[in-house]
Amino acid sequence: QLQLVESGGGLVQPGGSLRLSCAASGFTLDYYVIGWFRQAPGKEREGVACISSSGGGTHYTDSVTGRFTLSRDNAKNTVYLQMNSLKPEDTGVYYCAAEYGPFQVMCVTDAPVYKNYWGQGTQVTVSS
Repeated sequence: QLQLVESGGGLVQPGGSLRLSCAASGFTLDYYVIGWFRQAPGKEREGVACISSSGGGTHYTDSVTGRFTLSRDNAKNTVYLQMNSLKPEDTGVYYCAAEYGPFQVMCVTDAPVYKNYWGQGTQVTVSS
């Protein structure tokens, strides 16, 4: 089946780093806008970051700007979310999602935009 698979989550101390991966199978990821979302226990889903399908444009929510960085590896059909200087507030299940948009330069972290392809999530826990 067409799917996205997240990996790279785990337990890390405050100030540490993790790199999350979002790997696609069954479709070519570089034709899609990719969004990252997270959900903490008892909280609403929050948009974290996105990367466009064209031109490498990115957007980050204010709380992660300067600490998180998105990148693409088209040869591996994978998008990476590098997370540095992690805080306990970053704890949650992280999801990636994809929406077809071959001509998009900009992107948004608005969950309803991502209609078809969602991963199952990977747990990130930031705690001492």
